[in-house]
Amino acid sequence: MEKKKELRRRMASLKKTLPKSTALQLSAEIIAALEAHPAFRAANVVLLYHSLPDEVNTHECLQRWSKQKCILLPVVIGNDLELRRYTGPEDLAVGAYGIEEPVGEAFTDYEKIDFIAVPGVAFDRAGNRLGRGKGYYDRLLPRIPQAYKAGICFPFQLVNEVPAEPFDICMDEIITKQ
Repeated sequence: MEKKKELRRRMASLKKTLPKSTALQLSAEIIAALEAHPAFRAANVVLLYHSLPDEVNTHECLQRWSKQKCILLPVVIGNDLELRRYTGPEDLAVGAYGIEEPVGEAFTDYEKIDFIAVPGVAFDRAGNRLGRGKGYYDRLLPRIPQAYKAGICFPFQLVNEVPAEPFDICMDEIITKQ
């Protein structure tokens, strides 16, 4: 647990030193790699995330693909994530943690989800992920075992080792700027 706390502190510190212009440039390159990925290209139903200011920016990607694919976003409901379809920025409302979330109906056809872009505080090359510590994705991902899971992060968030627990779900791949 102490290793996870220290890694979260280190990543928070590094994120604070990242100039906004650099973050936007890196985000554009990382999202381009995501959009070019064969598993993303083939997917019909994609679970993305509405990025916070310290995450790889997904806002333009959401808008760009929402007309061609079923794009889902997570919505915090208590201790769980509910999935809802993204239909456009006009249908978002600020939810828990200041994250903009879709206001529509819950999406429950988990078996139809083909691809998941997963945010994280840190990742390692083995596919281990360190989240923010609330366990939302730890509870969600086991319900969607068939989907291709891609961790999305800035280059400095890819570390040598992320402390992993037996219940942690590994990513199939980490997408960042090499």
